[in-house]
Amino acid sequence: MKALFLFAALSGMTSVILGAFGAHGLRGRLEERLMNAFETGVTYQMSHSLAILLVCVLIQLWGRNWALQYAGLAFTVGILMFSGSLYLLALTGMKWLGPVTPLGGVFFIVGWGLLAWGVWQGAGNAA
Repeated sequence: MKALFLFAALSGMTSVILGAFGAHGLRGRLEERLMNAFETGVTYQMSHSLAILLVCVLIQLWGRNWALQYAGLAFTVGILMFSGSLYLLALTGMKWLGPVTPLGGVFFIVGWGLLAWGVWQGAGNAA
């Protein structure tokens, strides 16, 4: 649990750093489509870092729940694959990373589904 909290905090911090780097260091140096890809990576990284924090808080409130634990894992893998592949694509132009991005998106979708299931289970126990 502590590792998941730590990952979420460091991932949120990294997304702010990368967002600032993109806005101040990359703008005008990358073509528009690559800049858009980089910004999309930052946006998804931050939103899913916050989702991981939510998962951690819910686990603290309701206790360990398999769906919430796997939701946190799915969001983590999604950040690494989705945002990571977009950063690398934008900075290196390696087009072979293209198929990795949607796979990361699948992990995000699975994470949200698991979060919904975990909330359904946890909220039922808390009432």
